[in-house]
Amino acid sequence: MKQTQRFKRVGVAITKTKKPISKTTESTNDDSIIRTGHRPKSVTVEIKSKSSPKPKIAPSVPISAGPSFENMTILPHHFFQIDALDLAPRLLGKFLRRDDVLLQITEVEAYRPNDSACHGRFGITARTAPVFGPGGLAYVYLCYGLHTMLNVVADKEGVGAAVLIRSCAPVSGLKTIQQRRAQLTEKPVLLTGPGKVGQALGISTEWSNHPLYMPGGLEILDGPKPEKILIGPRVGIEYALPEHVNALWRFAIAGTPWISAPKNTLMPQ
Repeated sequence: MKQTQRFKRVGVAITKTKKPISKTTESTNDDSIIRTGHRPKSVTVEIKSKSSPKPKIAPSVPISAGPSFENMTILPHHFFQIDALDLAPRLLGKFLRRDDVLLQITEVEAYRPNDSACHGRFGITARTAPVFGPGGLAYVYLCYGLHTMLNVVADKEGVGAAVLIRSCAPVSGLKTIQQRRAQLTEKPVLLTGPGKVGQALGISTEWSNHPLYMPGGLEILDGPKPEKILIGPRVGIEYALPEHVNALWRFAIAGTPWISAPKNTLMPQ
């Protein structure tokens, strides 16, 4: 699919910070909205009862102006009421908040109506009903029956579109994130993959239909727009039609290490 001028609206620089120091080895990346095949094993480290290191601001957030919960604005309902292909890049740089965990969205994928890779292609079922709700709701499902995948419903009610949150960067609540992920690391492997994001937030499929624009529970907060973004084909949708497999509907913040594999299919917009 040809890219249009609508993605050239993003434009305020985000300062990078020093790359976190790792305390363990990297594991494999998570899958996209639907994926077939086998997953290699991940390397995990048991969390000790000792106090964890002080949480560090993610590389895509300025340390000198780190966001505070009190000063952040929840995105309004109408923000999400647009085509998933428009919503996806606009979600980059925004924040996900649940309890003491604050994550910045660094990578997303758009899934649209009449898209052979979208869950909406199955029609309205008990599982996919949230996808057909109004934009701004959460759609959460299990991949392989294990990995919790968070999607942001897009567009108007009845359309059947969503944006998958593929990767995030930690901003606050690092100790909680490490405990939920069972990995004592500050490397990007902690949050580069959709299943890892869901696990770090501590959500389940019961969060489907949850309004992300209302305070309490799980929220999406406003954040800085990236100076540059990367685009590429979505991951793990080989079963889809060629035009959808090759569509450049994956978006990521340029210059951040908090992006899932494969990275070599992403290019400057």
